[in-house]
Amino acid sequence: MKKYNSILKYIFVMASSLFVVTGCVQDDKYDQPNLDGYDCADKKGIVVPFADVKAKYQNARYVFPKDTTPDNEADDLYMVGYVSSTDETGNIYKTIYVQDALENPTQGFTVSVDAVSTYTKYPQGSKVYIKLNGLAIGTYGGLVQLGVETGAETSATSVSRIPEKLVAKQIFRSCAPKGKIIPKVMKLADMVAANDQYFGCLIQVDDVEFDARALCTTYAPSGVTVDKTIGEGWVSGKYAKTAVVRNSGFASFASQLLPSGKGKFVGIYSKFQSGSTTTYQLYVNKAEDLEMKTFPRLDGLTAGPCDFNPSTLTAKTVADIKQLAAGTTNWVQITGDYYLKAQVVANDETGNLYKYVYVEDATGGIRVNMNKTNLYLDSRFRLGKDVNIKLKNLYVRSVNGEVQLGALFSNNTQFGQIEEVEMYKYFFDSNTASRAVVPTEKTISQLTMADVGRWIKIKDVEFVKGDLGRTLTDGSNVTSRTLEDCSGNTVVLRTSGQASFGNIKPGGYEVKGGKGDVYAILSVFNGTYQLWITKLANIDFDAPRCDGSVYIPIPVVYSDDFAAGGFSTDWTTVNKVGPNQFWQTSNQGNGTNYYAVMNGNAGGANNNIANEDWLISKSVSLAGKTKAAVSFTTDVRYSGNALQVYATDNYTGDVTTTNWTLLPATLDTNANAFGDWVGSGNVDLGAFLGKNVRIAFKYTSTTSGAATWEVDDFKIKAQ
Repeated sequence: MKKYNSILKYIFVMASSLFVVTGCVQDDKYDQPNLDGYDCADKKGIVVPFADVKAKYQNARYVFPKDTTPDNEADDLYMVGYVSSTDETGNIYKTIYVQDALENPTQGFTVSVDAVSTYTKYPQGSKVYIKLNGLAIGTYGGLVQLGVETGAETSATSVSRIPEKLVAKQIFRSCAPKGKIIPKVMKLADMVAANDQYFGCLIQVDDVEFDARALCTTYAPSGVTVDKTIGEGWVSGKYAKTAVVRNSGFASFASQLLPSGKGKFVGIYSKFQSGSTTTYQLYVNKAEDLEMKTFPRLDGLTAGPCDFNPSTLTAKTVADIKQLAAGTTNWVQITGDYYLKAQVVANDETGNLYKYVYVEDATGGIRVNMNKTNLYLDSRFRLGKDVNIKLKNLYVRSVNGEVQLGALFSNNTQFGQIEEVEMYKYFFDSNTASRAVVPTEKTISQLTMADVGRWIKIKDVEFVKGDLGRTLTDGSNVTSRTLEDCSGNTVVLRTSGQASFGNIKPGGYEVKGGKGDVYAILSVFNGTYQLWITKLANIDFDAPRCDGSVYIPIPVVYSDDFAAGGFSTDWTTVNKVGPNQFWQTSNQGNGTNYYAVMNGNAGGANNNIANEDWLISKSVSLAGKTKAAVSFTTDVRYSGNALQVYATDNYTGDVTTTNWTLLPATLDTNANAFGDWVGSGNVDLGAFLGKNVRIAFKYTSTTSGAATWEVDDFKIKAQ
């Protein structure tokens, strides 16, 4: 018989640690066990208590010894417990939670398996024998769990899921009838490190409620896992203790509204740890386990808030709402018992809109401001859905010429967003299917204030020539590009650097060079019309341009985004004037993204120094090319001389004896902030066709002004 480690020596002398093989016996006193066609087995072997299994993890993955005598079951290692979870509803995924007793457990455990629908083989309440031989114990998110070691683990502490074909060889269901798991009663206040042994147990928390942010929302959006918060106690206007409820968008109950009352919550107890932050989590087995219908709530809400009854309200249109703000720049409170039913025509799914959606009815469209991100995940704000909005106590205001719907904040001194905790009071799902969003077709010259807030389509437009070769955005801030029709009429296209299709790092998306249709929300800013797209497909510019030409992006023949940090041998740095300062690379404020940077400040205020420093590229051949250009992005901070960009085909090794050609590049002009990267566009290198060209950035500063200049995304293009 194999020997076990010293921590478990006492197991060998305990008669209770050996199991006698028993059969499945029918007894009139018990229900026939429902095995669902699955073989049962009661194993004999060495029982390893849950706590001793966990103790094997000592900040590194531990692999239990393999079974070298498969015919001798008596010396196999087993952890014996009861299944506390069920994946029948799909909210628990590829995990089996177990605890060491049906009632009043002292330990729980998490078993990671690469299998679904495990409830058919290991239903909740069934006794199981988990063969430890060959399994591994490690952590994920700080939670100790069983799995296997495959060699593909991402760290020395993690384990992989038990492969599906091995699950039945490692986890055995007892022939005993299923028992009933009696949830362990806890308080949210009990969720502290001293009770971590209960992770994996089914627990019950009484007198809790979902916080106001979750009211009138579903458990989870389709296909997306989200966190909801429950709270207990109410002290000084907030919950005394809270915990996270993790809900899967694949759960069968995902589309159901969360219970809005107070009461009993039953779920699996768990945690997720990131760095020094521990988040206590609960997983719902099935929605019926939640009995939370009692009012008043802890926060004082006296009745269910999610029912919408239009018969008690007066319907208003978008035009009616906008009329309230006519003739004033102040905010106007809506005091009547009104409601608006309108279709969501644009949301924040791609991040180009932020904390607001646009809704539209037959009379017009309007922006609705809410202090919440990822609104598109909320069933009420899915694209094409009709949403019912209770208007009483909301506000309207003309913001830079655009009438918007929102609320007051900062002690009612500013107009802006409806707070997330207040949203349940105003927004109600129409419970109807999404329908197609139909754009209003316009030409640029036909645009009027009545179109502001609408989803529109403008035909036969193109980006102006000055924008060709540029990306949609120049960085994290909002960037303007200009669209033009064939008659020369123009309109501004605005894109946020936070949009999934807009960020310049790395590279960004170059504007399309053809002509076609654009679909967008029309807004206005101080009399200037602006378009906001919600995805790249909203720009369909595949036709020849107005002049009949076909724009073909120039291929990149050399590029460097300085991603590795430091300059390769492709670059030459020259300090001509100043205290031996040179161009460098940095990723400060930019995560892992490096860029070239130069400044003439010796440290501290008023320590500017006269400098002349050059950053010179390698020689790039333009032999046989008919078109060539250079492009890059820049960012400037603080006052000082503008960066100069030069080209040459005869670098002598001395910047003073080289014949340089100054290039008319577009540079950043906002010296008040970092991060607003500006694209140069395609700077023509036609004068260097057939030659070898170098590009140089010349930095100068004086004692009275030393700007910081950053350069990135350098490209030489030719065809």
